[in-house]
Amino acid sequence: MVDAGLVDAAEAGVLEQVAAGFRIRMTAAMQRVAAAPGVAAQFVPDAHELVTRPEELADPIGDAAFSPAPGLTHRYPDRVILHVTRTCEVYCRFCFRREVVGEEGNLPETELAAALDYIARTPAIREVILTGGDPMVLSARRIAALLARLEAIPHVDMARFHTRIPVVAPQRIDDAMLAALRPGRLAVWVVIHTNHAAELTDEARAALARLADAGLPLLSQTVLLRGVNADPAVLEELFRALLRNRVKPYYLHHCDLARGTGHFRTTIAEGLAIMAGLRGRISGTALPRYVLDLPGGHGKVGLESGDAVAEGGGRWRIRDWRGNWHDYCDPQG
Repeated sequence: MVDAGLVDAAEAGVLEQVAAGFRIRMTAAMQRVAAAPGVAAQFVPDAHELVTRPEELADPIGDAAFSPAPGLTHRYPDRVILHVTRTCEVYCRFCFRREVVGEEGNLPETELAAALDYIARTPAIREVILTGGDPMVLSARRIAALLARLEAIPHVDMARFHTRIPVVAPQRIDDAMLAALRPGRLAVWVVIHTNHAAELTDEARAALARLADAGLPLLSQTVLLRGVNADPAVLEELFRALLRNRVKPYYLHHCDLARGTGHFRTTIAEGLAIMAGLRGRISGTALPRYVLDLPGGHGKVGLESGDAVAEGGGRWRIRDWRGNWHDYCDPQG
């Protein structure tokens, strides 16, 4: 990144320490828009990543605690997460899986077979969420083969891809990929991760149009990030741009407690104020749900609901989907 002019040469030594702990990768598409406010901070390493706060965790959303088979997370009765790869085209500096991405490559066939066997033996599972890493780094051939195997499981109705690819590597959304994403009986949805309107380049918008024209329903998820998008006007621009490109804003995630990400994290109160600033200035169609993934694997909670109760001093009582209450404290200072 020094050669690309994204990092000052004087910082190289410190950033080598960051790279020793967390993978670094940025596509040419994102390098071309890195001068835009809110883009470079997502991908360019920063010395702040060397600071680990006491509340930060290696597995902040508890993937491992709910893993019945390698590569699989089964947190809710009707759906599972299938980690088909640990590889991404970009490595986000705030990623909640930053401890494991880039380490193992694709899920080995023996482990994939075991995960699919678990899904086949569990009739309550109706939806498989393909993630990683980024599942769309796989070839169209591999994606088609995987969807065919899922489609052969009668009780699985839907596959959902969580991906950055249409934005950060839009050239991968070609005819072969579009054909792979239309398996037949299985409903396929695509959830686009994007955090700033500047990411939606001409090429990205064209990739989104190809997906939408192919009949694939498109949702988005965004992470609320200090220094990137923690402002109602910035998020309004993003959400309007997504709607123009036939993408429904779905989730606005409170930044997870991943190690070395404290400089990105707002407080919940700040996030709620931002959501309040958005209501009325954009339609309900453009508004995502503001959610927190509870540490420990207890699932997502809507922070604008009665399931999140402020107790003062940054302390919150938050109720999970099972009805259990948990303490959460916003980092102070």
